[in-house]
Amino acid sequence: MSVFTVFADVVDQLADLLQPLFGAAAAAAAIVLFTALVRLLVHPLSRASARGQKARTALQPKIAELRRQHAKDPEKLQKAVLELHAEEKVSPLSGCLPGLLQLPAFFLLYHLFSSPRIGGESNGLLDHRLLVAPLGGRWADALGSGGVFGAAGLVYLGLFVVVAAVAAFNYRRTKRTMAVGSPVPAGEGEQVPGLGAVTKAMPFMSFATLFTVAVVPLAAALYVVTSTAWSAVERAVLYR
Repeated sequence: MSVFTVFADVVDQLADLLQPLFGAAAAAAAIVLFTALVRLLVHPLSRASARGQKARTALQPKIAELRRQHAKDPEKLQKAVLELHAEEKVSPLSGCLPGLLQLPAFFLLYHLFSSPRIGGESNGLLDHRLLVAPLGGRWADALGSGGVFGAAGLVYLGLFVVVAAVAAFNYRRTKRTMAVGSPVPAGEGEQVPGLGAVTKAMPFMSFATLFTVAVVPLAAALYVVTSTAWSAVERAVLYR
């Protein structure tokens, strides 16, 4: 029995449990519940990431002093800052772990709702829908069957509105956080190799979710939307 067959059974069982409450949308509700369970499992790492961010912010005075000492030698500055992070046991990239550990769950859903057959049998999960939109369908399918304002297209518009609202919230919050204490202050050189580019891109990362929702199966899009909204609330609580 493959991992995909096991996972399909888990989704089926969750959908059966939720069917009395959500009816035909039980499978979609099961995906939302599954996403919440994944995020609960990853939450300890999110808390550790928040502590790491606060620790990195606390290092800014020391980094500023290192920048003053090695103003003419960027190579020594990078080395000194990396050594400082190691000495203080602060990882400059620890915030990436919660997101990376969610990728297997996302790819499982992507495969499960992209495959016509699972374990040698017809994939019954593809018959499930969110309102009128098939969980195995994509936005392009919705556009082809009724256009942007068709029945299925409106389901995607609803998801886009949620993602855009969360992305705007994250953008304002990330810009505000970076202004208060960025690990790599703008215009001062990059102390951790590669981190400067990541830092500059951070405020825009949430908007990339719109593209993801548009191209993946609706089931995977539900996972992304739920996880993105969870992250926004979680970060607002942990980083307050």
